[in-house]
Amino acid sequence: MSIPLDSNVLGQLFTEARTFTAWQNRPVTDAQLERLYALAKMGPTAANGCPARFVFIRTPEGKERLKPFLAKGNVEKTMSAPVTVIAAYDPNFYEHLPELYPHIDARSWFVDQPELCAETAFRNGSLQAAYLILAARSLGLDCGPMSGFDAAGVNEAFFSANAWKANLLINLGYGDTEKLHPRLLRLSFEQACLLA
Repeated sequence: MSIPLDSNVLGQLFTEARTFTAWQNRPVTDAQLERLYALAKMGPTAANGCPARFVFIRTPEGKERLKPFLAKGNVEKTMSAPVTVIAAYDPNFYEHLPELYPHIDARSWFVDQPELCAETAFRNGSLQAAYLILAARSLGLDCGPMSGFDAAGVNEAFFSANAWKANLLINLGYGDTEKLHPRLLRLSFEQACLLA
């Protein structure tokens, strides 16, 4: 665990990885999605709360259900992606804490604390969405994470039976490198970081 990863692995996860908007006509199997989640779920979250919930949309019917809630610029890339993930979070995640964090009564920290629940679920659900992206890249899949959708509409269409809340969308598949834009700049260490 303490050995640095080699440059090829770092390239696949970070330095050479790209955000894709166009996709090859190659399927992503349900077995791949299960393996993807098996990796992503292992990332740390506060009190092992695991508030992220993922909807893997991979059928034409599922895509049509999502389509009305996409921003205009996100329709084509989402409809053509083999899989689109609704990365959501469960504000009632704490109900699972007796199982996930059994050595202390962590559930009591959140009961009747809706603002704390929402903040904790959103923050840690966002972490888990990032883990999902890295897990996908580690399995040879490409990703296209995005905002640009009507979250309230997605919540109503997909989560009317529970309290889950949509956070972001992630297109998954095998990216079409012929349609990549040049890599955009990132902020320098001096622009984005402080040493204290």
